[in-house]
Amino acid sequence: MTDNPRQNPEAEGLGPSMPSRHDAQSGRIPTTDDELGFMPTEQIPTYGGTDSSTSGLHPTEELRTADSYDRDLAATLAASTAPPATVTPTAPPTTPRGTLDLGLLVLRVAVGAVALAHGLQKLLGIWGGPGLDGFESFLADAGFEQAAILALAGAIGEVVAGALLILGLATPFAAAGLLAVLINAWCVRQAADPGLQWFAPDGPELELLLAGVLVAIALTGPGRLSVEGRRRWATRPYVGSFVVLLLGVAGGVCLWIFLNGANPFA
Repeated sequence: MTDNPRQNPEAEGLGPSMPSRHDAQSGRIPTTDDELGFMPTEQIPTYGGTDSSTSGLHPTEELRTADSYDRDLAATLAASTAPPATVTPTAPPTTPRGTLDLGLLVLRVAVGAVALAHGLQKLLGIWGGPGLDGFESFLADAGFEQAAILALAGAIGEVVAGALLILGLATPFAAAGLLAVLINAWCVRQAADPGLQWFAPDGPELELLLAGVLVAIALTGPGRLSVEGRRRWATRPYVGSFVVLLLGVAGGVCLWIFLNGANPFA
């Protein structure tokens, strides 16, 4: 029977019936949903919650379209290609130095004053010094060639390096220059009295002590109580100060080899 809703799809609103035999025999091709007999588009109900006012409503769930996917993809790509945020570096915490800078000041002034005084003795002849002529004769008797040039350069070098050490300016270079002078002074004492000597006045005790202090100052820096106290090498010297020291040692050794040439251990 056609009155039964279960046997009549149109009675339930489920859609039109299949194409009739008349349409099939007429030769016309069906083109619409009604002619093809398709069901209407199904709506997907969503959970409406437990509210009594909306419990009977089932709104249609919004399906994502291609445009929404394109927008999400563009936003993801923009976030991935965005430049990284600039991070402002923070200054490392300063470590308390206590009395370290005061100790370095005492070392610099002591060694610098000794070098300055000896340089003025050789350069001006004050405080019982030999003066340039006496210093030149001493170098010539010790076997040095170009004694006049060496006497002037040595006296001026000691004065300048001593003053730089006291001020704490260009400290590694001042220490390296004085170290070259002390190497030659040790070689002169050693060659004058063959055999390994140590104690003063004949041995190089004083020269070795001053050389060790100069190396320590160059490797630790002049400290903050100096003219260059704001420079990095004043508190934390690195490879550069060590290289300058090596150049000072090499210069002193080459000066002895090429301008004297005697064997200090013979």
